[in-house]
Amino acid sequence: MESPPPPSLDQVFMALADPTRRAILAMLLEDDMAVTDVAEPFEMSLAAISKHLGILATAGLISQEKRGRVKWCKLEPDNLREASIWMQAFGQFEPINLDAFERFLAQELAPLPDSRGD
Repeated sequence: MESPPPPSLDQVFMALADPTRRAILAMLLEDDMAVTDVAEPFEMSLAAISKHLGILATAGLISQEKRGRVKWCKLEPDNLREASIWMQAFGQFEPINLDAFERFLAQELAPLPDSRGD
């Protein structure tokens, strides 16, 4: 059986863009969970949670399997690798010291002293 193609970077970031889906991924960091357990802390319908899970599955961030009558969700962290590599490329820049930048701007934008000597 062929493995599915890896998810696109766009699919991964689209899945990560929603706070509910990020919360679900954080919950699955601990262990595999039944869909009903995933849904429990959220104030939304099981159908709405199922849609979120479908988006996460399409992005390859989770897998789902049926065990008896229960559908289980499992985190697939390897599929975050490409997104992580892409984001790390931006870590090469020095963080901006906003306080120093603000002092610099205040100094540069300060009115010049009156040099006419009145």
